[in-house]
Amino acid sequence: MAKTMESTIKNLNKRLEAYIPKEENMAPPDKALYEADSMFNTKKEVADKYRLDAIKYAFKLHYENNKFYHDFCVEHNVKPDDIKSIEDFSKIPLVSHKFFKDYPSGKDFAVWLANIMTGDIPKIKIDKKNPSFDDVIKSFGNSGITVAYSSGTTGKFTFIPRDERTFKSAEYSIARSVIEMLYQWWEYDSYAYLLFPHSFKTNLYVGKVTSVLFDAIKDVRAAIDREITTDIIRISMGRPQGLKEKAMAGMLKLASKRMNEKMVNDIIEWMEKLENTDKRIFFAGAPFILNMVMDKMDREGIKFDFGDRGAVMTGGGWKTQEDRRMPVQEFREKVKKFIGIPENQCLDLYAMVEGNGFMTQCPEGHYLHIPYNYYYPMVLDENNEPVGYGEYGKFAFLDSLARSYPGFIYTGDRVKLLERCPVCDRPGPVLEPEVKRMAGEEIRGCAEEMRRMLLSDLKEVSK
Repeated sequence: MAKTMESTIKNLNKRLEAYIPKEENMAPPDKALYEADSMFNTKKEVADKYRLDAIKYAFKLHYENNKFYHDFCVEHNVKPDDIKSIEDFSKIPLVSHKFFKDYPSGKDFAVWLANIMTGDIPKIKIDKKNPSFDDVIKSFGNSGITVAYSSGTTGKFTFIPRDERTFKSAEYSIARSVIEMLYQWWEYDSYAYLLFPHSFKTNLYVGKVTSVLFDAIKDVRAAIDREITTDIIRISMGRPQGLKEKAMAGMLKLASKRMNEKMVNDIIEWMEKLENTDKRIFFAGAPFILNMVMDKMDREGIKFDFGDRGAVMTGGGWKTQEDRRMPVQEFREKVKKFIGIPENQCLDLYAMVEGNGFMTQCPEGHYLHIPYNYYYPMVLDENNEPVGYGEYGKFAFLDSLARSYPGFIYTGDRVKLLERCPVCDRPGPVLEPEVKRMAGEEIRGCAEEMRRMLLSDLKEVSK
């Protein structure tokens, strides 16, 4: 008997009960996330009501409790009473994604984080006189604040502080978004391989936010099962500082070759053990890692056929080498050929460290569906003015789940927004499948960071 989405989500919510606030404590953004029947299939008039209430609430929250954003709104002559309808959303002042890259170092970094946060800041204890970024991140973590990060090719990080409620909302949102699109596949009694750093050993956002996978699936392994810090990321991105770090960069390069070989072999061995069982398998994370696995399988004449028991959810970027970006369709065909997982269960997800919305491909057409109950997407021209559906521009969003920082942000990503999916019958807006960077913007993405970290000498590893 085929499963329904309703029964799947009911079972998921039981597994993720700790992520869901009590009904009496739910504010409008919580209701838009947890109360709605679906992330992507809510009737338009219902979704519009959820979204209007949620974003009005969030805007008022940040206007009244965040000094820098309050001053920013005063500068733009906008106040909460001005937002009466969805048509007024374009009045809400947007913060540039570059704002979250403009930070000092040492203890001043801690002050900077505290100043961009909304509401009361817990007491942060930092013992060192000149703490590193990782020291400060750990200190905030000890006080219940998750400081997640990502970086680009310049080596400059984007840091986003999330209080416990915001972070739990993000974790639940990514799990719910993925499992709604794979509801016929998902069962708790499954086996997953996380193709990102281990969630409990890094604050790199894609690794950190996917910690919910350990509650949604019974058995989870991580491809990168070691601590990943900002220093390791920076050095691997080609930004060592001083002789000591230059020496460390050489050691990382040598260690990466050995670790990559072991990582690929471990994943193939994992599939070999599960192939002749009835267990379901799931790959979640950077596509280039699974591509490495399939390249070795190709060289050695190995194939698996997991069929409908398998699913893949990729995210973070599509570069496989410095000069090559793998087409998403080509990747899906390769997964079907070597692992046997059908293309309708090989999906991609688009998100960013600054937001808590996870645009997830539908199985029918692989368009990126937007969780529009709590999240409002926009496309802007070169003057930061909104453009209509079907036009390319830079992606911007209003994210009501962001409580600890203002989630009203424009990015450097180039997208095309459509009012409806051209293929499936879900009523919400979608992005065209492949998102790229705007001209002049640095390449970024958590998969790109890992690709450089792990594949500093890909040609050597692939021999």
